[in-house]
Amino acid sequence: MLRTEKVLQLRGQQGRAVRVVREHYLRPDVPCRSALCHSAQKYFQETNITTESFNLETLNYLLDGKLLSDDVTHYVVPDCKVVQEYLEILEFPELKGIIFMQTACQAVQHQKGRRQYNKLRNLLKDPRHDCTVFANEFQQHCYLPREKGESMEKWQTRNIYNAAAWYHNHCLGQMPVVMVTEDEDAIRQYGNETEGVFVISFKNYLDNFWPDLKAAHELFDSIVQARRERESESQENHGKEYPEHLPVEILEAGIKSGRYLQGTLNVNKHRAQLEAFVRLQGFGSKNTELQSDILIYGPKARNRAIHGDVVVVELLPVHEWKGRTVALCENETEDKAPADTTGDPMPTGKVVGIIQKNWRDYVVTFPSKEESQSQGRNAQKVLVTPWDYRIPKIRISTQQAEALQEYRVVVRIDSWESTSLYPNGHFVRVLGRIGDLEGEIAAILVENSICAAPFSEIQMSEMPVSSPKNPWKVSPEEVKKRLDLRDTHLIFSIDPKGCEDVDDALSVRTLPNGNLELGVHIADVTHFVAANSYTDVEARARATTYYLADRRYDMLPAVLSADLCSLLSGVDRYAVSVLWELEKESFEMLRVQYSRTLIRSAYKLEYETAQALLDGDTSVVGDILELKSLDEGTRQKKLAELVWAISKLTDIARHVRAKRDRCGALELEGIEIRVQLDDKRNIHDLIPKQPLEVHETVAECMILANHWVAKRISEDFPHQALLRQHPPPRQEFFTELRECASAKGFSIDTRSNKALAESLDRANDPSDPIVNKLLRSMATHAMSNALYFSTGSCPEEQFHHYGLALEKYTHFTSPIRRYADILVHRLLMAATLRETTGDVKDNIMSNKDLEELCRHINNRNRAAQRAQKQSTELFQCMYFRDRSAESDERCVADGVIYSIRTNGVLVFVPRYGIKGAAYMKNKEGLVISCQGAGSCQWKPGSLHRSQHKITSTTTTGDSVTLSLFDHITVRILVQSSRCHAERIKLEIIRNAPHHTADTEAAPRSSHVVKSDLVKEVSQSAEEAQRAQERARVEVMDEESQEFCQTKGPSLYQLLEEIRELALLDHLLGMPPEP
Repeated sequence: MLRTEKVLQLRGQQGRAVRVVREHYLRPDVPCRSALCHSAQKYFQETNITTESFNLETLNYLLDGKLLSDDVTHYVVPDCKVVQEYLEILEFPELKGIIFMQTACQAVQHQKGRRQYNKLRNLLKDPRHDCTVFANEFQQHCYLPREKGESMEKWQTRNIYNAAAWYHNHCLGQMPVVMVTEDEDAIRQYGNETEGVFVISFKNYLDNFWPDLKAAHELFDSIVQARRERESESQENHGKEYPEHLPVEILEAGIKSGRYLQGTLNVNKHRAQLEAFVRLQGFGSKNTELQSDILIYGPKARNRAIHGDVVVVELLPVHEWKGRTVALCENETEDKAPADTTGDPMPTGKVVGIIQKNWRDYVVTFPSKEESQSQGRNAQKVLVTPWDYRIPKIRISTQQAEALQEYRVVVRIDSWESTSLYPNGHFVRVLGRIGDLEGEIAAILVENSICAAPFSEIQMSEMPVSSPKNPWKVSPEEVKKRLDLRDTHLIFSIDPKGCEDVDDALSVRTLPNGNLELGVHIADVTHFVAANSYTDVEARARATTYYLADRRYDMLPAVLSADLCSLLSGVDRYAVSVLWELEKESFEMLRVQYSRTLIRSAYKLEYETAQALLDGDTSVVGDILELKSLDEGTRQKKLAELVWAISKLTDIARHVRAKRDRCGALELEGIEIRVQLDDKRNIHDLIPKQPLEVHETVAECMILANHWVAKRISEDFPHQALLRQHPPPRQEFFTELRECASAKGFSIDTRSNKALAESLDRANDPSDPIVNKLLRSMATHAMSNALYFSTGSCPEEQFHHYGLALEKYTHFTSPIRRYADILVHRLLMAATLRETTGDVKDNIMSNKDLEELCRHINNRNRAAQRAQKQSTELFQCMYFRDRSAESDERCVADGVIYSIRTNGVLVFVPRYGIKGAAYMKNKEGLVISCQGAGSCQWKPGSLHRSQHKITSTTTTGDSVTLSLFDHITVRILVQSSRCHAERIKLEIIRNAPHHTADTEAAPRSSHVVKSDLVKEVSQSAEEAQRAQERARVEVMDEESQEFCQTKGPSLYQLLEEIRELALLDHLLGMPPEP
């Protein structure tokens, strides 16, 4: 090892250049991480490891990282400039054999910031991408010290070229090395210096090596054009539109002293031009008296921060504080709030710096022809409008603006200078036509950063084989390792109708000593998904299964989710089981056992069938397929055993739930719809969830298992167990709930979860059950989100789950659709089985890595919830869009007022599960006037709002008063938008409840109307798509394939389950389907 010195030029705390001299050590044995390396080949030969046995785990273990493939035509070495400017092209999976030199990686870290550096790190860690990092600055024969007077850029290029030449010689010239650079001098100087090492520009590299990779060429042109525009603008003498951001050193010092506050910027999507709020982060401030969010009013105060950025804020003087808007608004581009529409003043500030940018891919729309003309004659510079209201317009340079006016496209932001009103970006790709179903779905996926690509061949190669000709069977070796429950336990599943991926099952039996044994059995996904395998890495990246209104995108391949990990009846399956011994009368838990098991489920029951058996209705026995082929005597005996088991499970669940209730468990309310499918897996009906006791029975058993597994893994791994916490909500979030409840004479106590639960139980209006449902819905809205975390990242008193009233909780029961459950299974196996091989122990993550992964999973869960909500709203709008609001009776419905604003009311429409705004004053200043039972009209007048009601008074003396929880008749309209998602808009047409012939009929009559929603939209979209197919350009075909709906029978398999417990999964941490 050689010792030398390395001179660095760094910035001090005052922004001054500081010369730093550091010790620098060089060694000859830095691993090259190439499969061509003769040293690695020799090692493999000596240890009898053949090239056929190369796998990700072995290579990570031997070389502490990825091994660069030898199955490529060349290795490519990008220089610093290429990595900084074109990283998103280098991320293309088609580009393989990429060697990122340490010099280039450090340049990204120091010059492009944390966000870009993290993208590079993630690319290097991802085994799906054939690339590696080479520590050239620690390799004795690669490192070249910087010469006197040599610029940093020249030294970096010289170092990288020298490392590329060394790499080629080190691999004995077996693989050509192509260095790509934007430095013309380097191309001339090094182009012909070393045989087998080529130095060319990045454009020439794409032209010669990837001529058919159209997307890469388009992206390259877009990035180059955007860079030229930035350089051109920087040379012009613009006046500053925004103040400069303060240096990082000053921001950090200000945060520590309490002068500045740090938090995440959240733009109000209903008033994106004016209002944004900063929610303070953890220890981001010493200002402990500040209990509310900070209002950032207007674009100037926002100072180029984008929604989601981590920003630093300076509070304004108290006399400059403003109040948040309390009026309904349609999110137009107004630059000031209407008079008398704001609430009490709240802490108000301005952004002085950005700690971390949250830039991502944005779906945008080009201006129409009329708008293009108003922007000027420069055809290349275009202001595009993002799909998300919260994102400002983005300036891009493209020659395709006219051709893409009717399409949704994807752009990325490159910069936002203080001299520009808008950020600069570049065009990435086309998604689909505006209004086309597939194009709109693609927009939702991009906006939420959801991967919809099919599983790769290498991932599918890891899957076990299971086909009619070669069915999968349990192995004798596994039978010996597992607790065999096939002949000793009556195991059955209870799931929604049509469910095919059954990841949980239940059992209960009487033990020889007279006690009871309760069992929860979960599919053993980790048996098939090895840690750090390609399938595991893909599942980790997706983190969850994504459910949309008409489709889903699986976390795991269907061979697992719909077959081998589905606990179907009559087949042998691997499971992980939690077994409790209970005292037969009091149900006191005496003992618990965790084990890998082998089970054979006896019955696959539907919720409705199980509830009927619980209620004593044995007429549903014909719906139980497993009993049909039995003789009458055997059938009755089996049926009696099953009824006993369901009844006993329900008794146990009631006892467990009562215990949680006494501790303050909450029962909240949400809009839940069950999707009914026909024989062809098409959506046949949308039916509001009918609560059944058996739902709670299953849910309570799953909560119990999650709780006990959480206790076990946190005991064995106190600093690196994955748990789920639900922090208590902030008291100010309950303000609207308390005010609304007081309108009906109810008092809501929010001091604790127990007090809140008891208050909600008492807040019942016997004459109108919807009141309690809306109050519970408001309580749900006030809740904070439940989050995954590592136990080593916070003190134990913060482990508590507020909604479930449990000290420790995790997710264990749905490993098919949640990656967090897979991690928990591995922790549980490591804690209980004490496997002698050490494999499980080696795969337990450190606290730091686990906490980072938890943040990723939490982020993906939020994205899944947003995508599901947005897709539901898309179908609602598409359903009502083509209907005549004036004549179609399906566009008129009963609504319930749940919030009063200064210019209108917020209304809930139970029939469709829709919430929307209904204005009482229009843009012309006219107010609503309803006379008798007739329709409402707009007339001159004024509005007066009080706490619980709003009154419209016309100049002729007519008045209309609407109060909280009033039932009114509304017309459902669609507010169209060319650039954004369409929205439902409600119009008051009668100050009275809506009554139809169906109102008093069976609930089924209104369901017929709902059943058309998704079905008709899908059929219309298919017809439109066929009509456009011939005219669609080639690039659109490619994008359609990328985002098309998953094929095969598994398309709708989980739609019913996601509706069942989606509310509790989002806010209380319960499984979507326990």
